[in-house]
Amino acid sequence: MPRPNPPYTPEFRQRIIDLVHSGRSVRTVCEEFKVSQQTIRNWVKQVELDGGKRTDGLTSSEREELVRLRREVKVLREEKDILKKAAAWFAQENGTTRSKGSSS
Repeated sequence: MPRPNPPYTPEFRQRIIDLVHSGRSVRTVCEEFKVSQQTIRNWVKQVELDGGKRTDGLTSSEREELVRLRREVKVLREEKDILKKAAAWFAQENGTTRSKGSSS
């Protein structure tokens, strides 16, 4: 599904953030540049998180790490499932099955 709007350039985002930090209201910047108020608020919040001015969310680097780790966990789970199925298949081929109640 295509995105409804193309992503904004980093330069454009920075210009909007600078305008808000200089005292312009989010509403007036929103109306002038045709960007939603929530989008502008999100950009300002992320810059403040990254700059250490806020602590009520994740920094950009923390978000990137979280995404990377979630992908890694997904791959590891898939690999584990494949190995479990392969072990079960090989055990069935050899005619050996582990007894769950045996401790030998």
